[in-house]
Amino acid sequence: MPIKLDYNNMLAPRLKDGRGIDPTRLAGLSDRFREIHTDVERRRETGELGFFALPYATDVVEAIEQFAEGPGQAFSNLVVLGIGGSALGTVALRTALLDPFWNELDEEGRDFYPRLYVVDNPDPSTFSALLRRIDVRTTLFNVVSKSGGTAETMSQLLVVREKLEEMIGDGYRRHLLFTTDPEAGVLRKLSREEDIAALSVPPKVGGRFSVLSAVGLLPAAMAGIPIGSLLEGAQAMDTRCRTDELTENPAGLYAALQYLADTELSAPIHVMMPYSDPLRDVADWFRQLWAESLGKAESLSGAEGHVGPTPVKALGATDQHSQVQLYIEGPFDKTITFLIERERSEDVEIPRIYSEIPELGYLGGHSLAELLRIEKEATEAALTERGRMNMTIELPNVDAHSIGELLFLLQVATVYAGALYDVDPLNQPGVELGKQLTYAIMGRPGFEEARREWEKREAKKEEWMA
Repeated sequence: MPIKLDYNNMLAPRLKDGRGIDPTRLAGLSDRFREIHTDVERRRETGELGFFALPYATDVVEAIEQFAEGPGQAFSNLVVLGIGGSALGTVALRTALLDPFWNELDEEGRDFYPRLYVVDNPDPSTFSALLRRIDVRTTLFNVVSKSGGTAETMSQLLVVREKLEEMIGDGYRRHLLFTTDPEAGVLRKLSREEDIAALSVPPKVGGRFSVLSAVGLLPAAMAGIPIGSLLEGAQAMDTRCRTDELTENPAGLYAALQYLADTELSAPIHVMMPYSDPLRDVADWFRQLWAESLGKAESLSGAEGHVGPTPVKALGATDQHSQVQLYIEGPFDKTITFLIERERSEDVEIPRIYSEIPELGYLGGHSLAELLRIEKEATEAALTERGRMNMTIELPNVDAHSIGELLFLLQVATVYAGALYDVDPLNQPGVELGKQLTYAIMGRPGFEEARREWEKREAKKEEWMA
């Protein structure tokens, strides 16, 4: 069964005091959406939106599976070094599709697939602890950076490279695998000069749209995730999103609803709240996708706009006890998207004990999955009663096919939303400025002027420190 999008509770007829979106306003976007869809299809055909081709790259799947089932079997650990779009998708796949305690299982429990670690922050406490814990002689380090110049990831590579050479000498090459641009960048250069294996990220695929490329597929395949099923799910969602009828296009609907909530109802905070531990890191991945794609200072026409919603992650039922009070009684500036799975692969029955104690006895005979489902329904009902916009994305279950559907749905929705906001969803000029300042402060050649400007600002800041 396909993914379902239930958006009834985003609309005014369902919400108290009619606070939601007027259905006529949604219908009023139909003609504009047709124009947007036509332009997206054009950009897809020209290759500008390269992520659309990823679900159909069967040659990449074959090459990755050959590596995973061949040389990859020699390793007990796979460590992914990357940040942002080079890591968050892999984390989402790991959390959704592997045992939650995967790295603690013995080899037989993992079907002899390697442990999977993702080091997405250069914090020395975490990185040094990992290097103490693993045996680098049985570890493959997958270094993921399309540009090959990401300071955080390159710093980790230098540390790992030195440690590998200390332990195994010239054999270090066999323990490195680069995922990077097919032609340019320092990682591609090192790959050629030092005969280090490398996989390619297609030139027109940015990091936050790269989870269904080698960036996410290689680690997934190494851990035994059926990557063919992931791509089949993405293909199924792609088929559903080829229509220019707004009410029949799930990605178009998601984008339009969030856009209208933001621009017409002053609800720029978009909370994604899975009621499922396996889906919790999809919300983290979505935060980057939505924020980095849509938060822009300029429109496509060059006008100053400073637009963009703020994505927030939550987890049900955990955050019923930390955030939902704000969502139900705070400002009307949020939408909530629930992620749920219709069928659970596992459940736990609640025993019928302490039946004489009212606070405990009513739970007996139910199950944990039932409790979680009812808590979601109760939260949904409370939000709706208080006039708070919410919708639900329902997966039939959490498997590779459904996850492929979900990730592709959200990527396509992001492109549509970019068109609605009139911004380029593929660039990230604000992030690039931060990168340039990092290079300048760290002393990278070519950034001397930026460093001098930074030093001037720092000198002035000292005057205002308490």
